[in-house]
Amino acid sequence: MVFLEYSCVFLKFDEYITCQIFWNRGGSFSEQIINWSYVFLTCNYYMSTNTHVDNDEYQDRSSSPSANMPVLYDVIIIGSGPAGYTAGVYTSRARLKTLIISGTLPGGQLMTTSEVENYPGFPNGIFGPELMMNMRQQAERFGSTVIDDEVIRVNFKQRPFMITTHSQIYEAQSVLICTGASPRKLGIPAEGQFAGRGVSYCATCDGPFFRGEDIIVVGGGDTAIEEATFLTKFGKSVKIVHRRDSLRASKILQDKAFENPKIKFLWNSVVADIKGGKKIADVVVRDINNEKELKIPAGGLFVAIGHEPNTAIFKGQLETDDKGYIVLKNQTRTSVDGVFAAGDVHDYRYRQAVTAAGFGCMAALDVEKWLTESKHRKQEEIQERAEYAQGRSK
Repeated sequence: MVFLEYSCVFLKFDEYITCQIFWNRGGSFSEQIINWSYVFLTCNYYMSTNTHVDNDEYQDRSSSPSANMPVLYDVIIIGSGPAGYTAGVYTSRARLKTLIISGTLPGGQLMTTSEVENYPGFPNGIFGPELMMNMRQQAERFGSTVIDDEVIRVNFKQRPFMITTHSQIYEAQSVLICTGASPRKLGIPAEGQFAGRGVSYCATCDGPFFRGEDIIVVGGGDTAIEEATFLTKFGKSVKIVHRRDSLRASKILQDKAFENPKIKFLWNSVVADIKGGKKIADVVVRDINNEKELKIPAGGLFVAIGHEPNTAIFKGQLETDDKGYIVLKNQTRTSVDGVFAAGDVHDYRYRQAVTAAGFGCMAALDVEKWLTESKHRKQEEIQERAEYAQGRSK
């Protein structure tokens, strides 16, 4: 009875919050609404998929001989998001015993994204957390096991591979890494306050929401200049704030930006603060030479100062490039045979939900093929040993 009452409460809250989000579909989204909606969506999901386990059944499970033994899977997918969930759909449909360890933010960066307009199949757009919940349920429908836990250690130097989370140790014949990358932040308090309300880290994703707005872009590399140029298609004006007196971007990108009448530059400057109410109204920019501050009216702030791949736990286990991204050897294979990667954890160029999903599909197919080939090799080795032993006995 208590379960049903709580379920109804969560359902009512979720209905209210979701309605509020779509009511505000103009582009001014609240980060608090996004976060609370995720909480209630998650609670609803667990309440709808988990059934009551009585005390006797629980005791039977916990006292079983294998309760503390590592569980062996055909494939363990580390990380969720579009890459991880898509991979889970494919591996589980291939009848592979699949475990998805969702990580610290189940669903990835789209769980903190308001409306997604550029994912195929949704002509009216879809709320980011809703898209991720749909993907998760689809993966589980075909048999994937999803746990909301964080991997703290891996061992790719033994077979089967050992994956350690905060709560348990798992073993896998193969591993697929989908831990993604996180955008570098400005590090000012107001940045989090206005996330989803004018602060963005992806021009391709959110640019169309800022039609007719004065936009500020932070950064001086290729990504910042590409995004600034792209945003001129929508914004009334674009100002690039860069902490140096020259750009690091390639010459051809610089030339395009300098020639664009909509783009202006604020050199030797950093963003000191963000002002506004329900959404951004002004950005405070500080000159690093004379410490003078300038308040600039703006409806959007795009931070393009790079990404950090979430690969710290794989240090010393896998080959990475100088930026920390996983290096792929053959399609989706890493430097360790049987370990694969998909999505933003290796892709520093595109960084889109749809490309991450595509990489997830590719990696899952490669995993299936690798496991099949490995099984055949083992069978051939066993047969060769048997024939050799039989020959010696004669």
